[in-house]
Amino acid sequence: MWGRLRLAGGGIFKRTALRYTSFSSRIGVSPHAGSIGAFAILDGFFFQQLTSPFAKTEHVQYEHIENEQQLREFCDAVSEAKYLAFDTEFVSEDTYRPHLCLIQVAADDRLAIIDPLATEDVSAFWQLLAKPGHETIVHAGREEFRFCLDAIGQRPANWFDIQIAAGFVGLEYPAAYSTLISKLIGKNLPKGETRTDWRRRPLSDKQLEYALQDVVYLRQIRDILAKRLDELNRRDWLADELESWLTQLEHAENTEQWRRVSGSAGLSARKLAIVREVWRWRDSEAANRNSPPKRILRDDLIVEIAKRQTDNVQRIRSVRGMEHRHLQRHLETIAECVRRAEELPESECPRPMRKGDSSHPSLVLLGQFLSTALGCICRTSELAPGLVGSVQDSRDLIAERLGLASREAQPPRLSQGWRAKVIGPEIDKLLRGELGLRVADPLADQPLSLESFDNTDSNS
Repeated sequence: MWGRLRLAGGGIFKRTALRYTSFSSRIGVSPHAGSIGAFAILDGFFFQQLTSPFAKTEHVQYEHIENEQQLREFCDAVSEAKYLAFDTEFVSEDTYRPHLCLIQVAADDRLAIIDPLATEDVSAFWQLLAKPGHETIVHAGREEFRFCLDAIGQRPANWFDIQIAAGFVGLEYPAAYSTLISKLIGKNLPKGETRTDWRRRPLSDKQLEYALQDVVYLRQIRDILAKRLDELNRRDWLADELESWLTQLEHAENTEQWRRVSGSAGLSARKLAIVREVWRWRDSEAANRNSPPKRILRDDLIVEIAKRQTDNVQRIRSVRGMEHRHLQRHLETIAECVRRAEELPESECPRPMRKGDSSHPSLVLLGQFLSTALGCICRTSELAPGLVGSVQDSRDLIAERLGLASREAQPPRLSQGWRAKVIGPEIDKLLRGELGLRVADPLADQPLSLESFDNTDSNS
């Protein structure tokens, strides 16, 4: 089944095949119809103008895949593609895991929409992504990666996330897809379908058009970013960051996810054991009911139960928020979770995660200072501060430098890999008083600058 995509811009176009190499010399050119005559080149596709350049839409043919045979045929047809750009639409508000509703694909010169609700088994697509020989292009692809990993237990090949790549060339991080399109291509995407319930069928032409916008520009943005990464000699940095990011996602299921319960930091080992037991029950119950875990029991209620440290059903019921009817039948089960935690030997209770003495006055003040300096260093180095590190990362680094980090603490993020190369020397100079911050231009986008000091005779 074929459809026609209307893209924001001027003129109506039909698609014909064009090798992507023809586009390489036009990287960075905004493909607005009417501005380049009777044709436009957009994300590797060639569009021949069919109607007036003053028309408000342009049309691109795409494949609408609604069964497994169509999916296999499409995957076979694009199996030699060098670039596979894709995005998904999903709904996560009402289910234990996000509910995949749509897959949009741009494979070299072909566009497709895969309907997972009509095509029950879409594993052929995930297997296509996992095969070597192509680059997989996404934007903020956390859920896309998880969909593939959950489906076939493999990661997609040669992952290129334009959101992360943008941070390495001085653009903001994390940047929205529409922001990158606006800054790099000069187009403004419509936002009318951001609240669409993608589970409903049939989807309107407008909804399908909106969904396809998410992949049409991925290849073009990727090329713009890749060119700049090469100029800055940062391809290896991106590769290292993506590998670290993907590895963390792969092992996320095996980590102590219960530690993410909001408000549990600072609890004693015994109370953390209660948090862990109640969290495990909540997670199992949510999976069985295919419901979001926090809809079963909120984080703040888990923490309050742990703080009260009681297996008395009446005392648990007295916690404000536990009076809801859907929780009443679980009170005894929750009390049993508390009993199990209370009976654990001390050695089996989870250790509190202490990174160091975060309350030390010098650490608090230096952390604020270093975070400000970090932003200045990043901007002069064409790096997004949000990608390099957070305020907590700055505090962790200072804690290590000042000997305030606990022995169990992991090495600070800012002391490893490419971050250490960029940040490390400057941070050491700042801590030695050899480098400082000054107000260079109060009205500038970056009002601060770094200034070197010679403090060899500071004591004289």
